[in-house]
Amino acid sequence: MDSKILCSMVVKFVCRLLLASLISGIAIGCSQQVPKTATELQEEIEAELNLLKGDFAVAFKTLDDSVETVLINEREMFHAASTMKTPVMIELFKQAETGLFSLNDSIEVRNEFRSIVDSSRYQMDISEDSEGQLYKQIGQKRTIRQLINDMITMSSNLATNILIEKVGAQNVTQTMRSYGADSIKVLRGVEDIKAYERGLSNRTTALDESIIYERLGRGQAVNKEDSEEMIKILKRQKFNDMIPAHLPKNVEVAHKTGWITGVHHDSGLIILPDGRKYVLVLLSKNAPNGEKVISMFADISNLIYKFVTQ
Repeated sequence: MDSKILCSMVVKFVCRLLLASLISGIAIGCSQQVPKTATELQEEIEAELNLLKGDFAVAFKTLDDSVETVLINEREMFHAASTMKTPVMIELFKQAETGLFSLNDSIEVRNEFRSIVDSSRYQMDISEDSEGQLYKQIGQKRTIRQLINDMITMSSNLATNILIEKVGAQNVTQTMRSYGADSIKVLRGVEDIKAYERGLSNRTTALDESIIYERLGRGQAVNKEDSEEMIKILKRQKFNDMIPAHLPKNVEVAHKTGWITGVHHDSGLIILPDGRKYVLVLLSKNAPNGEKVISMFADISNLIYKFVTQ
């Protein structure tokens, strides 16, 4: 055989070996991107969080026998933003279960509320609300059940204030305390500027949020039937750019987002096609780049999904 031909064949063979080795290495590297233990998962999440300016908290817990958990800054206090609307919903179901009212009772839609500071009147600004259709129904009646749907799925601030006035903010906090959520504070409705200026705002922690969603996931928020109904409402959430964003379509997410300037949150219950469930809470504050926070939280949610399903 000609030496040049032989040399060419050897070179091609070596190149194929190198290519195969490279492909194998890439495959191994990709497989290593999914953490094998909760400790490795926490390390990867912390590395992601350290890439962005801001303060963050994460709580993750599986609700099956494995009981995998990740807790990062879980007791750090955050402005609750609209995540407090889930506890308000739970309190409504609780009071309805005791017979104080029916969720099918009607309430007049009105836009006049009182500050917790001095009882002075204030109104909601439609331009500051994520849902505007309810303002067209001022003076008309809407059932409590419909208002709950507006509050959760479209994050209506107007519906929230009407409903908080119905059940009482202190009662919401007390019920959360009975669940073991010992730091969350639901003090007031939305846009109470006088209260805000005095530092009287709704607060939460990642740990408390996880306790609330674990209660829902285990059918222990009021009772099993009510828990299931509330989960159905949370599944209809219209703002899905964080926890659900990179998850497969057959994965169900019952969650509530919240955002104000420098703050983006998402807390929820993730239900896999095989019935397994896990809780995930992602909180942020002092984070100037909201778009990057949203993208990072979506990536962290996807990483946790891969960890659970590997």
